[in-house]
Amino acid sequence: MKGNTIKVVCAGLIALLLAISLMCACAPKPKGAVEPVVFGLPTSLGYWFGVGALNGATMAVEEINAAGGINVGGIKRPIKLESIDTRDSAPGVPTADSLLAIEKLILEKKPAALVVAPNRSEVMLAALDLNAKYKMPQIGTLAKTPAFQTKVTESYDKYKYCFRITTTSIYMGDYHVALCKYLGEKFGFNKVFPILQDVLWARGTADATTKGLEALGWKKVGEAVIPLGVTDFSMPLLKAKDAGAQVIPIFFDMPEVAQLIDQWATMQIPAMPVGVVGPLLDPAAWESYHGKVEGVILHICEAGVWPAPNLPKSKEFFNSYVKRWGKEPEGIAGQSPSYDAVYVMKDAIERAGTLDPDAIVSALEKTDMKGAIGRIRFGKDHQAPYGYDPKETALGLFVQWQKPGNKKVVFPLPIAEANIVLPAWVK
Repeated sequence: MKGNTIKVVCAGLIALLLAISLMCACAPKPKGAVEPVVFGLPTSLGYWFGVGALNGATMAVEEINAAGGINVGGIKRPIKLESIDTRDSAPGVPTADSLLAIEKLILEKKPAALVVAPNRSEVMLAALDLNAKYKMPQIGTLAKTPAFQTKVTESYDKYKYCFRITTTSIYMGDYHVALCKYLGEKFGFNKVFPILQDVLWARGTADATTKGLEALGWKKVGEAVIPLGVTDFSMPLLKAKDAGAQVIPIFFDMPEVAQLIDQWATMQIPAMPVGVVGPLLDPAAWESYHGKVEGVILHICEAGVWPAPNLPKSKEFFNSYVKRWGKEPEGIAGQSPSYDAVYVMKDAIERAGTLDPDAIVSALEKTDMKGAIGRIRFGKDHQAPYGYDPKETALGLFVQWQKPGNKKVVFPLPIAEANIVLPAWVK
């Protein structure tokens, strides 16, 4: 008898729980409650560029939500940012592991779109197949290989979901050629010795820079390609000196590159270092390296990472970033385009009026808006063009450390706020 009673009670409880579950499932949602629109952010979060990209995107999401959210077909919805660490910039991490992380984000969080993308170009290119597989619109803001554009143009139907608003290694090369041309006109320089990190974007940028300068009559007197993790740069610096180099283009995204500049100043290598040396943008770099950074010219991939004269939105972003995170943007890329990417995606979704991926792609292709990086439009290759006039294109720039410890915009000339000054031992 007791057993039957227990069975009856259990059956009753089960029935009651099922009834409650059905009532909850069928109950109307509270008035005003809407599902958020999920934006996924897969990138290498263990490094300054990944953290900075996440910070920039987070700022944009916070601003949009504070203003009421994103309008999807007449309904205002909040944006929810979901990130995952792809670890693609860490030495020794297989590309397959990074791709698994991206696919995990797509399958578990079900984003309507992705922003930022992997940092390492090799991984970003491999990940494009996931965008194709899941019809996932994405705006890349870190990886810089021009092979991205080739894949989009040659296989448009497959890769049409992928866009990019960071600069490319070709544009970076063009910027360095233009700067070196100016240095040649001003100081008589015509010999270069590139020192670069052994990764795809750096090799591409160095190659574009060298070819451009050789077309202008410059001579490449040598080159050093450095593996990841190296901390001693004395040998390549001595080779540059012995070869008679007058300009040393530098292309790195690893933090150890700061040691290169420290050794350059200590050894008084008589050649001008210019290029990508992200750690030296840190406002504490002047004191940390006891003024040894004086004279170094640093390339900033996108306006906003450093405020560009005559581009108010870049100043607004920079000041907001400092206020939100309590520090200046670290490194030379990622924060401002990641911030802009969220707004570009929001704008496209609102114009599309739907989360249908093909409709979002069509809207993205018609983008024409002003952001922290300048004017944002997309070519047929889904790359935002970069140039020298922020009214027409996105903008990269160069700053130089000058006494008494300030970073000054020195190039492009239309926005320069100071003249380039050579260190005492560079002639």
